[in-house]
Amino acid sequence: MPPSPCSSKSNRLPDITENSADTLVYDREILNIGSSDFILIDEVSVKEEKNVKTYCTQIAYKTKSAFKRKNIPKRLPFLQWWPTYTKENCIGDLLAGITVGLTLIPQSMSFAALAGLTPQYGLYGSFIGSIMYVFLGTCKEVPMGPTAIVSLMTYNTLNGLGPVYGTLLCFLTGVIQLIMGVVGLGFLIDFISGPVNAGFTSAVAILIVVSQVKDIIGIRAVGSTLLDIVVSLFKDIENFRVGDIILGSTCIVVILLLRMLALIHIGSEEDSQRTKFQQIINRTMWLIGTFRNSIVIIVTTFIGFVYVSSSGHDVTSNELPPIPFKVIGKIPAGLPDFDFPKFSITRDNGTTVGFFEMVSDMGSGVIVLPIIALIENLSICKTFSLGKPIDATQELLAIGLCNIGNSFFHAFPGTGSFSRSAVNAGSGVRTPMGGLYSGILVIVALLFCTPYFYYIPKSALAAIIIAAVIFMVEIRVVKPIYRSKKSDLIPGLGTFIACLLLHMELGILIGVGLNLISILYHAARPKLSIRVNTTRSGINYLMMTPDRCLIFPSVDYVRNIIIKHSLKQNLPVVIDCSHIYGADFTAAKVIELLTIDFSRRGQLLFFYNLKPSLVNVFEGVRPKDFNIRLFYESREIDQLLLKHMAVNNTSED
Repeated sequence: MPPSPCSSKSNRLPDITENSADTLVYDREILNIGSSDFILIDEVSVKEEKNVKTYCTQIAYKTKSAFKRKNIPKRLPFLQWWPTYTKENCIGDLLAGITVGLTLIPQSMSFAALAGLTPQYGLYGSFIGSIMYVFLGTCKEVPMGPTAIVSLMTYNTLNGLGPVYGTLLCFLTGVIQLIMGVVGLGFLIDFISGPVNAGFTSAVAILIVVSQVKDIIGIRAVGSTLLDIVVSLFKDIENFRVGDIILGSTCIVVILLLRMLALIHIGSEEDSQRTKFQQIINRTMWLIGTFRNSIVIIVTTFIGFVYVSSSGHDVTSNELPPIPFKVIGKIPAGLPDFDFPKFSITRDNGTTVGFFEMVSDMGSGVIVLPIIALIENLSICKTFSLGKPIDATQELLAIGLCNIGNSFFHAFPGTGSFSRSAVNAGSGVRTPMGGLYSGILVIVALLFCTPYFYYIPKSALAAIIIAAVIFMVEIRVVKPIYRSKKSDLIPGLGTFIACLLLHMELGILIGVGLNLISILYHAARPKLSIRVNTTRSGINYLMMTPDRCLIFPSVDYVRNIIIKHSLKQNLPVVIDCSHIYGADFTAAKVIELLTIDFSRRGQLLFFYNLKPSLVNVFEGVRPKDFNIRLFYESREIDQLLLKHMAVNNTSED
């Protein structure tokens, strides 16, 4: 190949000046313009026209296929592991189930208080769903029940409406999750990116901590945003109780120390190299640390019992006992009645509130809460899947049905818990059967232990919540995000700030919106590589290569870049379409205008390796005088340029 005219000093092309992100590259080096952050691929193919009837047919087909004999084990996953269930599996699941149950009981009562409900509603949501997940769930580590994030969202959604609304919210949450699983709407979860999820989780953790300060210092406070809660705290700060402060602070310190104890290991790093004594000591410390919540509840309940008994207070009365700290008070004994959620209620003044008005009272949380609950559960499944694929559809169905089942026992929404999943895995759970034993333990607590729950200090429950959620603030992800891609901090920080200052549902929507804006911006600014090439005959031409499909946000930008550099260089232009997999009507119109513009000023424009499907798109808007020059072999460019140069010279003569 002869040397390029561009390579000589005298024939060097003039500088091309762009913004700070764009630089001129001489000879055969490439000029890159635009964003390379996202490359969108949209295969254009002939698709069947869909209407309502088509979608109904597809849903009916999916529903019918779900009940085929070969698909039953997928929809009832316990059929896959039950035939090979052994006595060793039973022992492992029993120990893990009891361990998780002892963690679940105090946590569920704490999370009920966080949701603005009395403690028994946390227990109501901790046994049926846990048992149902044994038969429907795919991840053995997932323990169904109340969680901190879902409980806080329940509090914001109910906003003091009461347990009847909480039960309806649980039912609607399950129905929405079930529908998402049936019709395949799980992809909506993909719109919540890692940085947005981290910002949301961190903001929720801070909100939870601030919301529990009221019980730590023994005052009243309400609010759904950080500012509301802080203002409410300062309004009642003069009524603080020293007893609650001492007891709550002590409980937080003890829980954190016991948590550290569970992480201590004596002896060699390898468990097989430790002595029997070291293994026993390590296991004992792990158990004490794991049961830290139960230990704190048992000890503080005994303290509460001693104080209440010494005061001579009648525990059957509705008045609070005259002791230095607040206690939970009376809790209904026994299991909750099986009952359908209330779809309408009658107020004290005799007016009836219908179903749609009840849903309207709860607001957008009815839609956002199920999605957040699914994200939390699927995150657990991904964490413990060890790289194996997870059946997201089955998890959607399982969590949805579990919430529907919980709603018949007066529960509020729940999902899988990260903290209890870690306990479950560390306890050696073998199958989802561990959830059965946890559920049975909660039932036993409801049947026989509720009289003793009266003496549990509220500050102890608040301490359990605070000690659990302070580790949810994801400070550790900031540095990796900064090193990886600084712009990802924008949606993360935006979500964090919005969730603190606004309602959480609005905060998460703002985060998703920032993500979509980022995606659309990069889609609208595709990367173009521009180089000056030389044919074997010594003819220079400008090669421009877009790196992604042409869609309406980007086509004007691409057109302006092509026109700008084609006018500066005044060379034939070849657009390499190898990376263009899709285009739309707007792109076709722009290509039409671009071709006409080149034709009017007599400058050659060629399209290299244009997909046949894209040719069809462009032909859809082609007028009679529209002529698009195509070629598919790189060696053809020499012949094409020579041919057109000869034609131009002849016409000039």
